[in-house]
Amino acid sequence: MNAIQIQFIAGITNLIFFLLIAFSCRCLGMHKLTKNLFQNETYMKFYKYHCYFWYALFISILVHVTLAFYLFGIPFN
Repeated sequence: MNAIQIQFIAGITNLIFFLLIAFSCRCLGMHKLTKNLFQNETYMKFYKYHCYFWYALFISILVHVTLAFYLFGIPFN
């Protein structure tokens, strides 16, 4: 697998983890939706992983940015 493919996968991973964070967070303007969901046992099992989604997103962003600099360089030189 080459760096461009990893870059693409990291970008998709960023999007996926962003959506997981958005749907597991009650602070992003979705309070009316999540207020009812917090009484659902299945949602609560999903919600308990919210902090781990952040860690995965940060790692994915670091990989994505590192490869972007490696592949494309800094455009202001």
